Amino acid sequence: MISESAAIPQPTTPPIMAEPEPLPVKTTSVPSMLKVSAKSSPNAVAGALAAVLRDRESAEMQAVGAGAINQAVKAVAIARSYLKAGNLDLQCTPSFIDIEIGGKARTGISLVIVRRAA
Repeated sequence: MISESAAIPQPTTPPIMAEPEPLPVKTTSVPSMLKVSAKSSPNAVAGALAAVLRDRESAEMQAVGAGAINQAVKAVAIARSYLKAGNLDLQCTPSFIDIEIGGKARTGISLVIVRRAA
C-alpha cells in the first residue's frame, strides 16, 4: 500500500506563458501652427513645415519682426524642395496679425500654407 505522503509523480507541462503586453505606440503630434523667430533655422522650420503638410492639408506660420519673417519666407522656399520628392507643392497666403507679447500688442505676419499636388 502507498502512503498518502508519497507523491505520485505528475507529468510536467511547461508553464503557460502570458503574452507580453504590447508597448504603447508612440505617436508624435505635429502642430499645425509654427512660430518662427529670427534665430530659427530655415532648414529646421522647412522640415517641420514639410512634415505638417505631408500629414495635413494646411499649416500656419507666425512671425514677428523683420528677421523672423525673413526666416519664415526662406523656410517656405526650402520646404517646396523637400515636398517635391513626394510630388507635392504648396501655396502660401500672407496676412497681418496682432499678437500680444509680454503684455504689448505687436503686429506680425501669418503665413497660411496649403498643400497641393505638384
